[in-house]
Amino acid sequence: MNTSVGPAQWISQRYFCLPVMLNQEVFMEKKLNRRAFLKTGLAATAGLGMVASGGVFSKTLAWITDPVNNPMPTRMLGKTGHEVSLFSLGGQATLEQPGREDDAVAIINRALDLGVNYIDTANQYGRGVSEQYIGSVLKHRRKEVFLATKSHDHTYDGTMRLVEQSLSRLQTDYIDLYQHHYVSTFDKLEQIRGKNGSRRAFEKLKEEGVIRHIGITSHSSKILTDAIEEYPYDCVLVTLNPAMSIMDDTDHLDQFFRVATGKEIGIIAMKVFGGGGLMNRGFTPRQLLSYVFSYPISTAIVGISIIPHLEQNVEIARTFKQLTGEEMEQIRNSVLG
Repeated sequence: MNTSVGPAQWISQRYFCLPVMLNQEVFMEKKLNRRAFLKTGLAATAGLGMVASGGVFSKTLAWITDPVNNPMPTRMLGKTGHEVSLFSLGGQATLEQPGREDDAVAIINRALDLGVNYIDTANQYGRGVSEQYIGSVLKHRRKEVFLATKSHDHTYDGTMRLVEQSLSRLQTDYIDLYQHHYVSTFDKLEQIRGKNGSRRAFEKLKEEGVIRHIGITSHSSKILTDAIEEYPYDCVLVTLNPAMSIMDDTDHLDQFFRVATGKEIGIIAMKVFGGGGLMNRGFTPRQLLSYVFSYPISTAIVGISIIPHLEQNVEIARTFKQLTGEEMEQIRNSVLG
């Protein structure tokens, strides 16, 4: 950004190709604040029908109206080369509920405006509804997102069928991260590895450029450890929270992190709020997110019900400070009752 001009002037000059329509004297005033911008800049641009259009303009408005203006931290997503936002958007909650498209689209756009650059969904979420909602936004904002979805069919033919559905719903011709969805047993892991398993489909899709990276998801750190020791997965999606809710084989969690970090695999955390129930057990969103962020993960995905929850989670990520082992232990012990 050209720092010699005010933000509203920069928007006008760079993106609208119009004369500076706003009162320059107002913006040259040393006492300029965001309220002054909103009174003039937003009023002028609203007449152009540009306020809620998404993309660079709406991101700039988010930056201007943010009372702190702290960027969200990013971390490397394994060896993918992508610097992922610490907090990322999951495709459940409102995003998978039929009849909620307007609400879902508003959440997705707001997430992108606040710096979220990773969205996770699955073919199964809402029987395709989640992918559909996300696609309706990404047809305009695809380059802003590292997009992850999943195949719950662990056969070759089934995966090839599901990926076509996902591409159509997401309105894209490529998927950044395609994942084996919810590998809950070692039998399913063996099926994936088999001659007619979904891994062979994933590899073919990667060769053809339809998918860029291969991942696997599970609630079991033991299954994930076995999977990444045997195959060079790019990313893993694992359940993680201080109450060990919806987490299987938790005695293997440390070993999982040793292997995954040693292989520089991108680690994505899910079920951070335990499916939403952990707040009822005495935890706060800041405790839960800060606890998970303090692990060597790349990002944590959370399904969002309403925009204020999204904004709160992003603010927690923006102000995150690494917890000590003692602080993490205190959070584990903080559950009421």
